Amino acid sequence: MIKEYKTIGEVVGPLMAVDRVSGVKYEELIEVRLQNGEIRQGQVLEIQEDKALVQIFEGTGGINLRESSVRFLGHPLELGVSEEMIGRVFDGLGRVKDGGSEIIAEKRMDINGEVINPMARDYPDEFIQTGISSIDHLNTLVRGQKLPIFSGSGLPHKELASQIARQAQVLDTEDDFAVVFAGIGITFEEAEYFMEDFRQTGAIDRSVVFMNLANDPAIERIATPRMALTAAEYLAYEKGMHVLVIMTDMTNYCEALREISAARREVPGRRGYPGYLYTNLSTLYERAGRLRGVKGSVTQIPILTMPEDDKTHPIPDLTGYITEGQIILSRELYKNGIQPPIDVLPSLSRLKDKGTGEGKTRKDHASTMNQLFSAYAQGKQAKELAVVLGESALSDVDKIYAKFAERFENEYLDQGYQTNRSIEETLDLGWDLLAMLPKVELKRISDALLEAFLPQGEDADEQTNR
Repeated sequence: MIKEYKTIGEVVGPLMAVDRVSGVKYEELIEVRLQNGEIRQGQVLEIQEDKALVQIFEGTGGINLRESSVRFLGHPLELGVSEEMIGRVFDGLGRVKDGGSEIIAEKRMDINGEVINPMARDYPDEFIQTGISSIDHLNTLVRGQKLPIFSGSGLPHKELASQIARQAQVLDTEDDFAVVFAGIGITFEEAEYFMEDFRQTGAIDRSVVFMNLANDPAIERIATPRMALTAAEYLAYEKGMHVLVIMTDMTNYCEALREISAARREVPGRRGYPGYLYTNLSTLYERAGRLRGVKGSVTQIPILTMPEDDKTHPIPDLTGYITEGQIILSRELYKNGIQPPIDVLPSLSRLKDKGTGEGKTRKDHASTMNQLFSAYAQGKQAKELAVVLGESALSDVDKIYAKFAERFENEYLDQGYQTNRSIEETLDLGWDLLAMLPKVELKRISDALLEAFLPQGEDADEQTNR
């Protein structure tokens, strides 16, 4: 039986204490009826004997303690799910935001969900093509993986996110593919950018969009990624679709956690964030994966901005521990006009080896990836030496490596946000660049692959001897 209480004891920020309650459960949904008849929703955060601490999604401003009442609804926050969600836009609490008709839900699902049991997981090993060379070739995304993007303030992560949402696809399968996009605490301008891009390119037709804006209550940010993941799990595990979840910006989510923690007067951890930040993030990230015997999958690309470009900040640091790698955006490449400015050397995809090779991409994938990494690192080092010692101090081979690094950035990395390269085009471009180097320097590629794929032209050894 639903009970109604008029025993509101205290209001602090987004939190409210309700006294003399009974039978209340953790994460139970509540409704607050204000003195003017307005209804606001909230959720139980903590229970101590006959007292309940609740968070109000729409904020606590204007609540009269004596004349307002609280109803405990007996169930957690839920999302009504249906295949009709595809192509629609919702707010951070799952309410229709695009002006269209309400969704007729096939079922209602608890947004808190559960992380996947490790014994039920199937190993991620199928290639997802994003159309971006520096990801597909060098930091491959695999179906069921969680691969975050580490950005910085002012870097073009929104352009990269929309490009991935627009271009991503699973190759050699007729299974349906969908994108679930969650904007968490983003500005109105960013939201308009994403929606305009989705509509103009047609990406909206295969997308489910949740938008939580910066001027929405911070408390709503806690629910937004869970709403997105619940929709993704429904489409993946019940409808057999391959779902890519893009969440931006996870830094805003963590800031909301810190705000609530401070309001609850909890003892802060590193840099004021709650001590349970790692555990809380894991309840989101670990909802990605594949299940044995189930056709669908959930792949995650969470995007976060590193405060002061600091990789040791708690948010990127803990995210790196939980996820399977990271894509790092470089401010230096951005200043040089490289689009997208992905810094491939510190970036990493821990599952790339399982999603590449013959039958998945091409048999020369792994060898060319290793050779490009090595050559680019040597080229960067040669360019740094030239700055210190002068170009005349470089050997002939070092000069070739320096030119290679320059071409690599300008031709391979700098593809723009509208170019969609297939993995074959990316691999062929990699071979064109490697043809610059003397054959004796291609030590990471077998003779058979060199014979099959290396472009035939002027021998790079002749260039060295000039």
